[in-house]
Amino acid sequence: MQETVFDFWRMVWQENTAAIVMVTNLVEVGRQVKCCKYWPDDTEIYRDIKVTLIETLLLSEYVIRTFAVEKRGAHEIREIRQFHFTGWPDHGVPYHATGLLGFVRRVKAKTLTNAGPMVIHCSAGAGRTGCFIVIDIMLDMAEREGVVDIYNCVRELRSRRVNMVQTEEQYVFIHDAILEACLCGDTTIPANQLRSVYYDMNRLDPQTNSSQIKEEFRTLNMVTPALRVDIEPTVTSSSTRL
Repeated sequence: MQETVFDFWRMVWQENTAAIVMVTNLVEVGRQVKCCKYWPDDTEIYRDIKVTLIETLLLSEYVIRTFAVEKRGAHEIREIRQFHFTGWPDHGVPYHATGLLGFVRRVKAKTLTNAGPMVIHCSAGAGRTGCFIVIDIMLDMAEREGVVDIYNCVRELRSRRVNMVQTEEQYVFIHDAILEACLCGDTTIPANQLRSVYYDMNRLDPQTNSSQIKEEFRTLNMVTPALRVDIEPTVTSSSTRL
């Protein structure tokens, strides 16, 4: 709500937050307002807190906004990043987890370890927020302990806030995301390295007569078993040669 924007920034300042994660769009389902725009396009003063937008980075499924934030009398300027995931559909969950996994990894890589707690929100602060938090925790757990425990993580979150991970569909989506993360790892490749990486991945192992690219495709088939064709192919009397 617009009348709570000052309270939001006051909390961010008070907790020494360096990263804000937003997992909703401002408007969804036509014209339904999901969240008020609590940041400026240039500079805005919210009572004693001045917020200035200094950079906007537009990516395929999310936006990173960097703000300079000052508080009257504090004699310091803090840099705070907002990571805004825009690829969540109006209904349900993303069809694939790859985009959100990349988003979570980007947030983790760009957030200072010595900063205060991260602020994560969607609209109600339960469903999508819970999905992000569980995926974040499980990625850390898998890396540090070699195990994951999605059930008990969600149960613990729900003991602190009602309806964290709100629907069965979201719960299944988390499992899909962690499965993909554990089997595939981070599959992103810098564009300027694609040629050299491709040659390395396409090199045959003489012992297995296989290549990394073939193994990657086998893994792809494992993590996308539910792909379905919703439209039956149309059979016609004519044919087309390719």
